[in-house]
Amino acid sequence: MRLGWRWCLGHRHVARGFAARCGPLCLCGARRCPSVSDQTRARIHPPSVPPAQQEASPDAAAPSPLELRNRQLARASVDSAQVILMDRYRLRSPEDAFTLLRSASQHFNIKLHTVAELVARIAGPDIQDGLWFPRRPRTAAPALPGLGVARDGQQSHSAVLKAGLHRVLHITDTGMGNVQLVGNGMLRLEKHTGLNREFTDFFAFVHDAGTACAQAARQRQQVTVKNVESADVFDEDSRHAILQAGSRAAHSLPLIGRAGQVLGIISSHHEKTLRGFSQTQLTALAATGAAVGRWLHWHRQTVVLDALEHLHAQATGTNGKGPDRPQ
Repeated sequence: MRLGWRWCLGHRHVARGFAARCGPLCLCGARRCPSVSDQTRARIHPPSVPPAQQEASPDAAAPSPLELRNRQLARASVDSAQVILMDRYRLRSPEDAFTLLRSASQHFNIKLHTVAELVARIAGPDIQDGLWFPRRPRTAAPALPGLGVARDGQQSHSAVLKAGLHRVLHITDTGMGNVQLVGNGMLRLEKHTGLNREFTDFFAFVHDAGTACAQAARQRQQVTVKNVESADVFDEDSRHAILQAGSRAAHSLPLIGRAGQVLGIISSHHEKTLRGFSQTQLTALAATGAAVGRWLHWHRQTVVLDALEHLHAQATGTNGKGPDRPQ
């Protein structure tokens, strides 16, 4: 059965392009983590119980293949990070590893999966060192002109993404849109408004080159789709998911980091077909993409690494001093 999984950044196509532009990490130039023991991995992933032996509630509806895919992808980075942390710090259980991840996530007000992805992608510190990144430079958060982010929210990941989405929808004069961020070679849906459940489930994790966001990410430039129904850029599954949500046109804006890498996409969706946008609108959109991209780069190099420092200090019992957590 065809499941309609032609998501934006294809595992074979665009993900390789990202690796070529961003490097294997998009962060610090660090090496990938070494492999961990099979014993430790088995403690996270015990042998599965055959379906015939599993107890199921008679009232529970079976999850769809799409739901199963989303659950698996949502858990993948967390499971990998638990394995690594158990092996690195000789933790007794996966729960201990999860506690470290959750503490770092909550203390610095960032998504747990963000912490997990970086644990899985960055080479670990010397266990004897008090700091994971002892010589990294520190800079203030970059300005966010035109986004209207309150001063106390300028270090908040959620506040900045919300403001960026609001700004794009204001410029493009629509009430539907979404934000996707790059992680693990795909785009992950982070924020959305005005879009229904079928749309958000379908595009929760974007993996294949069948939509405008893939083209915008690949080309690192804005892409306007004036008519979703007839545009060649969409595969049929993606086209259906967009049309059923009431979108007849779309615009995708890449969020470009300081080094020129694509860190995410903000897309607007429109109830009617488009003639296009004026140069004034396109210029304002480009400025928004650049501002949010610079901020995301700063956040990954500063707040996210602070969270990893916090995790390392807790795991080793050191007094590695980190900055105050963002509000």
